[in-house]
Amino acid sequence: MGQPVLGILTLYLNDRGLMEEKPIYARMTEAGKSLGLEIFVFTPADVNFETNRIHAHQYDPTAKSWSRRWRSFPHMIYDRCRIQKSHRFAQLGQFRRKYGHLTFLNRVLRNKYTVYKTLGREERFRPHLPLTRLYENQSDLAELIRKYPLIYLKPINGTGGRGILRIEREQTGTFLIQGRDQSRRIISPRRVGLTGLHGRLAKWNLKENRYLVQQGIQLKLPNGRVHDYRMLVQKNRGGEWEVTGCAGRIGASGSITSNLHGGGQAAKMRTLLGDWIRNEDTVTSVVRKAEEFGVDVAAYLEKSYGRLCELALDLAIDRKGQIWLLEVNPKPSREVFIQAGERETYRRAIVRPLEYAVWLYEQKQKRKTGAETANMRHEPD
Repeated sequence: MGQPVLGILTLYLNDRGLMEEKPIYARMTEAGKSLGLEIFVFTPADVNFETNRIHAHQYDPTAKSWSRRWRSFPHMIYDRCRIQKSHRFAQLGQFRRKYGHLTFLNRVLRNKYTVYKTLGREERFRPHLPLTRLYENQSDLAELIRKYPLIYLKPINGTGGRGILRIEREQTGTFLIQGRDQSRRIISPRRVGLTGLHGRLAKWNLKENRYLVQQGIQLKLPNGRVHDYRMLVQKNRGGEWEVTGCAGRIGASGSITSNLHGGGQAAKMRTLLGDWIRNEDTVTSVVRKAEEFGVDVAAYLEKSYGRLCELALDLAIDRKGQIWLLEVNPKPSREVFIQAGERETYRRAIVRPLEYAVWLYEQKQKRKTGAETANMRHEPD
């Protein structure tokens, strides 16, 4: 059958060749070797579009070192490219258009609002979706701030908690604004009236920067820090969706988000949920329902957008045990599990996409062999 080859597609973070997640790719290469899967890493900048050759990055687990080598295209591509505002991201679009016919483990997911609307078409998902609007003018903000005491403003394609604002309506009629700027720096809280609110937000250019207005869920712990849960759903070695793990995230002091890159910390889901709900039976029920929900969402989004191999779901769980889907991340990191002390979950999170890649390769080979056999039967003697 031959050895399957997986190419991990990523982006340089700058023009000097800095690569994100390189230590993870080294671990994947080691894990792939034990599965009989060869792995190399590349970016669109490493592809010769005329010869269809790749100047690949290869990791040697024995020497524990990286080297470069020209390679043919792999059997499968694992797209780990995250959104950037750079010429490198434009080059990625060119790559996807030219080579979109190849076998990808995961296709591109749409922006947050499109995913929200896609899930909203299914009645079973609607109770789990905070009301969300695309910001077009002040009335979109005014509508939600009248309806809910807490709302969030989020960039439609933002990541890592960048540029998020939290607006809470207080009993005095004033509004408390908190947030993070595009560099993840915490913005000092401000109290303003309704007129001052719109004036304060004007400099954010919400329409031009394509912001969402979203119903907020009260998630502050007794110590004042916000929390949520990161659930990783992945395809397993049989090509089926399965929850790999779920960990709690607790935001830094003064932060409106729980992102680890913004100074947050991780915790075991059951421990954090137990402190929050304080009823063991309810906790057990919520964990089970959350896992069923995660698999259901992943399967539906794959049906809607094409093949996927993993998704991270950012979940909020209120005091009543209601599960809310805050966001879907198609290029999830795995570090939350290490920080929560769940080493086996972290290991599975690295290995599962590789096991799925082997399964996918074997399925393609079986179909190819079956087609060749069928053709031979129909050939005249």
